[in-house]
Amino acid sequence: RFGAEPGRRGIMYTRTGRSFFSETAVESEILSRLAAAAAEAGLWERLKSGWFCLDAELMPWSAKAQELLRVQYVPVGTAAEAGLTAAVESLARCAKRDPGAGELLERFGTRRDHARRYIDAYRGYCRPVESIEDYKLAPFHLLASEGRVFTDQDHLWHLETLAELARHDESIFLRTKYRVVELEDAANEDAAAMWWNELVSSGGEGMVVKPLQWIHRGPRGLTQPAIKCRGPEYLRIIYGPEYRSPENLRRLRNRNLGAKRKAARREFALGLEALHRFVDKESLYRVHECVFGVLALESEPVDPRL
Repeated sequence: RFGAEPGRRGIMYTRTGRSFFSETAVESEILSRLAAAAAEAGLWERLKSGWFCLDAELMPWSAKAQELLRVQYVPVGTAAEAGLTAAVESLARCAKRDPGAGELLERFGTRRDHARRYIDAYRGYCRPVESIEDYKLAPFHLLASEGRVFTDQDHLWHLETLAELARHDESIFLRTKYRVVELEDAANEDAAAMWWNELVSSGGEGMVVKPLQWIHRGPRGLTQPAIKCRGPEYLRIIYGPEYRSPENLRRLRNRNLGAKRKAARREFALGLEALHRFVDKESLYRVHECVFGVLALESEPVDPRL
């Protein structure tokens, strides 16, 4: 019962160590379903443990971010569409009298289209959550259990082991989709790129690229553990409605990724060290040393365009 309080089956944390749910009823139901699926899959016996720690994605993210949607995304989209629609209508009337206004009309029409795509993009990730069945949990890493941190297993082992949860409870658990890509095979790379395009064009957020081994070292040392490759419409939510305009793309491409990559490797190393210290039953302050180090790195200022 990793991180559990007395009387609780477990706990779900955000990436920055906060309780995911403000109310424990939903959390308790999800964890109960998780424990039951693990029992049916024989996971407790295989691990020889009474607890385990997972890394997973809980969807829809709107369930946690309703306030963010209401305060940040919706006002931007609503104001942009209203203002640009009014501008396009005025310019259309002007263009009837002065053909020279046609270029300006086209530019503002494009901007309105971008604003509408921005609205469509964030709406695509908003689903009503009225019952426990509306949540979907996609686990992808079995981090640790009693006496063991699973860094010696590759990503295929993690994905296939945790896919058994979905086999025993498909109503709430999702099997994480993946592809293995041979980097020395051009056809294999092209097929992976096509798979990504199909994924994002059908509404998917994107994919995460990882080395096959959980811990991989290259000629320059520890490899960054993962790189997110999000789709163009999801990036519209992050960078703004008009991020794909040529002048904005030029600014985005002129970014220094070195500091962020270095921070990612440090967070990865500190996170694994925290897990090892916890599994080895070291003093709690020793675990917290690593955890607070990760949180300190999270608070470091980085280029907002990243």
